[in-house]
Amino acid sequence: MYAQMVKTQEVKSTTEMTPEELDFQRRIDADIKIEPKDWMPEEYRKTLIRQMSQHAHSEIVGMLPEGNWITRAPTLKRKSILLAKVQDEAGHGLYIYCAAETLGVSREELLQQLLSGKAKYSSIFNYPTLTWADMGAIGWLVDGAAIMNQVPLQRCSFGPYARAMVRVCKEESFHQRQGYEIMMVMARGTPEQKAMAQDALDRWWWPAVMMFGPPDAASIHSTQSMQWRIKLNSNDELRQKFIDETVKQAEYLGLAIPDPDLKWNEERGHYDFGAIDWDEFFEVVKGNGPCNRERLRARRDAFEKGAWVRDAANAYARKRRESASFS
Repeated sequence: MYAQMVKTQEVKSTTEMTPEELDFQRRIDADIKIEPKDWMPEEYRKTLIRQMSQHAHSEIVGMLPEGNWITRAPTLKRKSILLAKVQDEAGHGLYIYCAAETLGVSREELLQQLLSGKAKYSSIFNYPTLTWADMGAIGWLVDGAAIMNQVPLQRCSFGPYARAMVRVCKEESFHQRQGYEIMMVMARGTPEQKAMAQDALDRWWWPAVMMFGPPDAASIHSTQSMQWRIKLNSNDELRQKFIDETVKQAEYLGLAIPDPDLKWNEERGHYDFGAIDWDEFFEVVKGNGPCNRERLRARRDAFEKGAWVRDAANAYARKRRESASFS
């Protein structure tokens, strides 16, 4: 999910590993956390930076679709909840940027990669939020899919990343429940409100299913990440778990999953589901989605308009240092 298009080296056999690499792999296999000052393969460090930066970028860009509705929320209560949620997402981005910085990369460098379009973020945030029901669908589906990915990351091999995920998962669980509650209220409301909830589900279902990334057969770079325990579950495993749990939730709401091929497979113990439009997924990842350009333009504008805040903070820090040098 947070490693869409992240490439890693081919997996080495134990006979191909150096003594340092063998010792490193043994520590991971023993579930010993890798800390920033520990020796690590350069490719491990680069893969972590790419994955964590993509994760952090996703949290920051992910504020935009929901921020679009803060001023248009139907009640003061809904507005305050949504405002708090967007603020949480900003905090998640900061936690993860901080974890990435422990590997020797600066936050400024990571942000420039995002603003230049070089770095990726989760494809889901390149879709528009057309109605208030989309706030419910995002909380229920998008945050629900994120939780599927983030809970295992609490056990990933890199200590700072794993520890950051503990708080992130607690807050994302609240976000998911908040979104589901919006959908529940609308599904039990007027016929117009229920139709709005169904429309949001229709539009967000397949992008949410795509969030987990390409099928395992096409995700050839996942093997090394899983051996290093940067990634703990395959894309298809997480996607299947998400679908199995979400179908029951939709049934409780009285809403229909927009997949005519969806059916329970007794032999597998899982739901079978229809074909995913991977052409759409890769077009969005390449920057050709409905809102790709809009999202990057908004982030660039915010960065430029916030320059005076950064300048003021730097000037204050400089004065503090100068004052300390005289005392």
